[in-house]
Amino acid sequence: MAQRPIRDEEKAYAAGLLAKARTAMKEIEDYDQARVDRLCQALAWGTANQKTFTRLARMGVEESGLGDYEGRPGKRFKIMGILRDLLRQKSVGVIEEIPEKGITKYAKPVGVIASLVPTTNPALTPPGVGLFAMKCKDAVIFSPHPRSKKTTFETVRIMREVLKREGAPPDLFQCVENPSIPLAQELMAICDLVQATGGAAMVKAAYSSGTPAYGVGAGNSTMVIDDTADIEEAARNTRLSKTSDYGSGCSADGNLLVEASLYDRFLTQLQQEGGHLATQQQKEMLQAVLWDAEGRRTPNTIAIPAPRFAALAGFEISDDRKFIIVEQQQIGKEFPFSSEKLCVVLAVYKYSGFENALHMVKQIFEVGGKGHSCGIYSFDDDHIHQLGLVAPVSRIMVRQPQSKANAGSFTNGMPMTSSLGCGTWGGNITSENIHLKHYMNVTWVSRPIPEDRPSEQELFGEFYNTETF
Repeated sequence: MAQRPIRDEEKAYAAGLLAKARTAMKEIEDYDQARVDRLCQALAWGTANQKTFTRLARMGVEESGLGDYEGRPGKRFKIMGILRDLLRQKSVGVIEEIPEKGITKYAKPVGVIASLVPTTNPALTPPGVGLFAMKCKDAVIFSPHPRSKKTTFETVRIMREVLKREGAPPDLFQCVENPSIPLAQELMAICDLVQATGGAAMVKAAYSSGTPAYGVGAGNSTMVIDDTADIEEAARNTRLSKTSDYGSGCSADGNLLVEASLYDRFLTQLQQEGGHLATQQQKEMLQAVLWDAEGRRTPNTIAIPAPRFAALAGFEISDDRKFIIVEQQQIGKEFPFSSEKLCVVLAVYKYSGFENALHMVKQIFEVGGKGHSCGIYSFDDDHIHQLGLVAPVSRIMVRQPQSKANAGSFTNGMPMTSSLGCGTWGGNITSENIHLKHYMNVTWVSRPIPEDRPSEQELFGEFYNTETF
């Protein structure tokens, strides 16, 4: 179906939002670092205090019908982690000096950001993006997903109230009240930067807008469990990752490659963690409900609990089951269980020999998810090193629950974020976690230094003075 053109009133509405955002930015251009940091603390507390975030997180689940009502409030740790990182960095004036190179770096705002908010994170994405923007003295116009627009609007309303209470212009944060695709496209075209967190169509639209954009790639998180793994730790972390918001995040474990000598014991341990091991017939029923006849992922199975998922597929499992395990060996686009699943279904493979595991990892990412994430449960540094050399991903988690670790945690050094760049593998401009540096422009001031010119012999090495062409 062709997309309708933008209406004149929508175009005028977008222009009005942009004008108010630029006026608000002008009002804060003289804020110093202390003032900015205080506002960041106020915003984080206003949205991430336990009472407020729990209300907003559960409101999002109720509004969209997607996600874990009890578990989603735990995502507030991301806002706390972002604040931790921000308070340890400079973002106003001089942010770095390198005397030996004569370089001084000055931070400047990127401008007005168009932030596309995914339906599964209306309580997390606005404060996450808003904190980075506030730290850099940017403004943000949030464009919500229609399915969770009320929650997004309420979250941004609280953010505006915090700014107003602190004497800062509330129009630094604005939210579209009646979202539409043409309006979102207009905002992306007229703003200075696009931050797109969501599905492939959204990211493609952001990159097609003509405006600099940070998007994300698809996930297909794959974990290797080698012969040195702690089986109980690996199974527990698998459950934590697979069940976070019912597996709806792009970082949730999708595929496990298990060394043959551990395979049977590991399957048993996964079941002790709450997994249901599907029969061959149940696996076929799951495939029928997960993908349509053309192989496209069906939306009605995303972010729902395992018993409800099984019922949709046409069979019953006990209410204490948290995720569903399917045994799988084939890899390829014609075998959909080797692709991204975005639900509580987990594919488990058996491998013999670590070289085969590395080969299978590369095969799986050819199916989908290249550039995103993988991981390994191992105490063999050589195995970890080998995976690091060959895996076509931007982040590898070692002995950690992927969906709770790769966007930053309090027990690793990854920058806290809610948006993961996937590099050119995933069609993105950066392979980093999207964090503070991506929300600022930087001016490099260069002073003269003593000449740093090696001799030609030093530069050309053994080729110096050899036969020329």
